[in-house]
Amino acid sequence: MSIRKLKGTACAWSGALAALWTSALPLFGQTLSGAAGWMDSLPGLRSYESERISSFDRSGGNDDRISIEAGATAVLAEIPGAGIIKHIWITISCQDPMLRRNAVLRMYWDGELHPSVESPIGDFFGQGWGEKYNFASLPVAASPGGGNALVCYFPMPFEKGARITVENQSEKKIDAFYYYIDYEKHQSIPKGTGRFHAWWHRELTEPPPEGENEWGALGEQGKNATGGENYVFADLEGRGHFVGVQYFVESPSPMWYGEGDDMFFIDGEPWPPSLHGTGTEDFFNSSWCPKEIYSHPLFGYARVNNETGWLGRTHCYRFFLESPVAFRKSLKATIEHGHNNCMTLDLATVAYWYQTEPHKVFPELPPKEKRQNMNRIDAFQIHRWRDSYRREQGGGALWGDEWKK
Repeated sequence: MSIRKLKGTACAWSGALAALWTSALPLFGQTLSGAAGWMDSLPGLRSYESERISSFDRSGGNDDRISIEAGATAVLAEIPGAGIIKHIWITISCQDPMLRRNAVLRMYWDGELHPSVESPIGDFFGQGWGEKYNFASLPVAASPGGGNALVCYFPMPFEKGARITVENQSEKKIDAFYYYIDYEKHQSIPKGTGRFHAWWHRELTEPPPEGENEWGALGEQGKNATGGENYVFADLEGRGHFVGVQYFVESPSPMWYGEGDDMFFIDGEPWPPSLHGTGTEDFFNSSWCPKEIYSHPLFGYARVNNETGWLGRTHCYRFFLESPVAFRKSLKATIEHGHNNCMTLDLATVAYWYQTEPHKVFPELPPKEKRQNMNRIDAFQIHRWRDSYRREQGGGALWGDEWKK
């Protein structure tokens, strides 16, 4: 790598860290004026107490794990008083290959009855479809070996206690669950401090009556002048700001899945909203229908399909740490599934945001049976499509492009 590229990479990380630090300054009660960035703030002495909850062996031995029986819920942390969770690390061993979709992570702040965070544990940390793969971003990551280490750096403040649980909805026991939860113990949290939230959503989208007419493949395409049929990845009420989204898409078609525009409807505004994008890959800061792994602190493609066209699974992510999307009353964050919502896609997302409590109660999490993967489309299915086409065209030695004639 050239010196110029090294400098560019360092600047990107430095800028992102500086933005995150600046947004977190009120939580630390810092009074350093004119701090140029994250490194410059390090000499400022802290007034909080550093605390940790982990799965370490209380006997002094080396069996530093807990186990979670099938169907059981483990309380990872029950923290009294005021503080800010600053770091979470988890690694898991289980015989269930879909454990990352079948185990559910929940977080509760200030004694609330309904969780502010509810997501399959893999998706929360940027791991789709129950898979394991390396993923690097500033606030969350899945790191070596092979994506087995799940890491989060989102600040999570609370005033009257915090509770974190993991429910094992698998039919298999979690044999080993190792974790750290590092937090700062404070006397109080400044008024107006939002609480961290995360919500998982999944939908098998449907095309309109004219079919999956992307790129005008079946005729003239319709237009979307309402956003009413868009996929919704956040539907929020109250005051807060949106800070990021994981986007896991599995396409059963080789057609490009990403013509869909993002649309953020702030405080009940009509279409066109204040934030209206130009395409899915554009929203994720890429271009021209990419199929390559790319990792930036704030955006990227952690997993891409290696199949025909854009058939298969792709994981995109974007974080708004430099300028969160602010809302005073509500936010409806959406994206089209293909232009004019013309594509059938298996879409799953995790949205992250901060807001005042109480928050709008999440829809009931689908049971694990509804969280399993769709069957993969492979060469056999494509060959059967070709046979159906042959029969429709009257049989014979057909090449496959006769529709053009």
